[in-house]
Amino acid sequence: MRSLTFRGVVLLIGTIAYASSAIAASGILRMSVPLGTITLRPPKSVKAERVPVKFPHGAHFSMNCKVCHHTWKGTTPITGCRAAGCHDLDTMPRIAKTERIDKANAIRYYKEAYHINCIGCHKRMKQKIKLMATTHGSVNGKLPTTGPTGCIGCHPRQLTDNSQTRSSGAGEK
Repeated sequence: MRSLTFRGVVLLIGTIAYASSAIAASGILRMSVPLGTITLRPPKSVKAERVPVKFPHGAHFSMNCKVCHHTWKGTTPITGCRAAGCHDLDTMPRIAKTERIDKANAIRYYKEAYHINCIGCHKRMKQKIKLMATTHGSVNGKLPTTGPTGCIGCHPRQLTDNSQTRSSGAGEK
């Protein structure tokens, strides 16, 4: 497990160094990577239904940045998920004059994008971990863990500051 953590840190440092050098070469002076937790909220035009998500950005540094920031070219500043043309819809897209979901554009709905990408990744990780546990292979230390796949795992019933018993949110920072 320590070896995996060490490799993740080395990968992160290498990725940041590569991106920083590419950004410096392109004339942009600096790149800022949030190391802690990012609060993901819905767009201002959307009435939140759940508590905002406290996304542990730093806990995901062992992943390639392009897994989530899929349009990033590596030489420009990273934009948020709600950037124009990405996951910028405030409502689920519907096929004109019907109530049917436009499946081709559903991923552009911010909430759909988070749920498919985040929960989907966590479910795939759980399957890999389950496979690791059943193969009886050699594992140094504990099996890895994954993030939540249920609603309350990301949207707790109470706010962390205990100022309200129920709040809303699920979206963009």
